[in-house]
Amino acid sequence: MRLIWATRGRVWGFQFLRDGGFDDPLPVYEEAFQGVAVDQRAFGHSGEMVALRFPDPLGRQDAAGRVIPHEFVVFSPLADQVNSVEDGFQVVWPLVRGEYARVWRKPKPPSTAR
Repeated sequence: MRLIWATRGRVWGFQFLRDGGFDDPLPVYEEAFQGVAVDQRAFGHSGEMVALRFPDPLGRQDAAGRVIPHEFVVFSPLADQVNSVEDGFQVVWPLVRGEYARVWRKPKPPSTAR
């Protein structure tokens, strides 16, 4: 499973928690989200990758009281199963929810995982 995952924690700012195997995931992330709506829930398909955004399913908030967003760039073959925000939630969220539960309250973000 190859994906880029960007989110924030209770006190730490937006970070890449998964880098999809890229030394610098930012250019790929920006390409995937180019033209994707800046809504809380968003979906975009570009070639063999899918851009996906949804609010934290448990309504977790950062220290400022904002609901935490989760943004993913999902690559094939997993991306082939994602055709909407709801598909992404059903397919991608189970892969990372335990990881996020362990780190979101920590004072510092974890190091990026490939």
